Amino acid sequence: MIVPVILSGGAGTRLWPVSRSAYPKPFMRMADGRSLLYKTLDRALKLADGGTVLTVTGRDYYFLTRDEYATHADADLDRLPFLLEPVGRNTAPAILLAALYVLDQCASDATLLILPSDHLIRDVEAFAADVRRAAKIAADGWLVTFGIQPSAPETGFGYIRMGAAVEGCEGREVAAFVEKPDRATAEGYLLSGDYTWNSGMFCFRADALIAAAQKACPDVLAAARACHASESGQVSPVEFSRDAFIAQPDISIDYAIMERAERVAVVPARFDWSDIGSWKAISEIEVAADADGNRVQGDAVVVESRNCYIQSDARMVAAVGVENLIIIDTGDAVLVADRDRAQQVKTVVERLRESNHPAAALHNTVHRPWGSYTVLEDRDDCKVKRLTVKPGHVLSLQLHNRRSEHWTVVDGTAKVRIGEREFLLNANESAYIPMNTVHRLENPTERDIHLIEVQCGDYFGEDDIVRLEDRYGRVPRKVQVSSERENNVD
Repeated sequence: MIVPVILSGGAGTRLWPVSRSAYPKPFMRMADGRSLLYKTLDRALKLADGGTVLTVTGRDYYFLTRDEYATHADADLDRLPFLLEPVGRNTAPAILLAALYVLDQCASDATLLILPSDHLIRDVEAFAADVRRAAKIAADGWLVTFGIQPSAPETGFGYIRMGAAVEGCEGREVAAFVEKPDRATAEGYLLSGDYTWNSGMFCFRADALIAAAQKACPDVLAAARACHASESGQVSPVEFSRDAFIAQPDISIDYAIMERAERVAVVPARFDWSDIGSWKAISEIEVAADADGNRVQGDAVVVESRNCYIQSDARMVAAVGVENLIIIDTGDAVLVADRDRAQQVKTVVERLRESNHPAAALHNTVHRPWGSYTVLEDRDDCKVKRLTVKPGHVLSLQLHNRRSEHWTVVDGTAKVRIGEREFLLNANESAYIPMNTVHRLENPTERDIHLIEVQCGDYFGEDDIVRLEDRYGRVPRKVQVSSERENNVD
């Protein structure tokens, strides 16, 4: 029984301004309109025995991930359980918690297929064939990883040195895991033919992983067991005690287990693979180049320019007389970078975080459990948003101390509570919410509703929200002003 486990998280700082901490790399749309997360789920569903796919993700990404899964025609959300991390941790805790969950909920000899959610694989049939090869080796108790045939002396990847063939299987023993090399060393690896890139994808029986962890890192396993014992008790989504989760060591599966275990094998991949680690990587695979090597996604005019990648989500971009540039425009931020220095984009994010700039985390459009909002204008005397509320969803019961709000329905019918009064608000109708007044917005219909919200006052920060009730678990036991970092929601 193969149970795919999707690991979804990470900020993807090298892909700013599209990837941000509130909307990270797995949710990025490729040229075909599908996200990396959707493509990962698609591969997983084709291999899942019984249709069960387990996802380990951050609590803040649960609703966004679930909504993305719901767009897949073959996805049965009842068979897509979630393990929710209260804070970010490394891969060893995530994978061990997944193994313990599968041992409890699925077959005792289930085989886990570990899939990071930010990889791009186009040849799904070749991938499935390699997974079957790996599962055959894993059935004998081996811990299996997938090695990518190197196409260049890449210094940004870890490597695997292959050893002897695994008897009776199309795989090789792992002789060593190697850290990211310098250029000269990487060139030697490429010439030798004995090295593969380390993909970060794995295949092993859940019980074999637990047995290997008991020998290689008993402290990590003990912490995972304690965290597993703290789980909420519901089948999905499973939540853990924050303290028990944080008590787990912050360590990767490679360091904790794979590099120390006795029976570790590698399947040299026959499928194409990219971890989409930089804008340069995206620029080389997503869009066909013109005669001058320029690749354009969105609206752009290119004049006497060469080898540029331009991506614009909304506005027209014009490039004149430039070479070897990456230009990304998301409407609220613009990146201009030399293609050969694309890895340094993460430094931009570091500086934005140091200055507490919201562009490090948020787009103008912010996705929330109930839908989304787009900031249309943000001034000292007012803030204007366009809200989209999904069918059957409701914003929290709340009030504001320093601003009033005006709601105008653009499309659909909203159910509104202001103070003790509840009523329906139709298209072209408006409502006024004074300061310090309890209010709530709900979509009682079967289609999206759209509203314009105008905020007036002397402060419009998200921490001017006092939540009284919330179906999405964002209200503490004692009502208090929500923090911008943790909630950041209307």
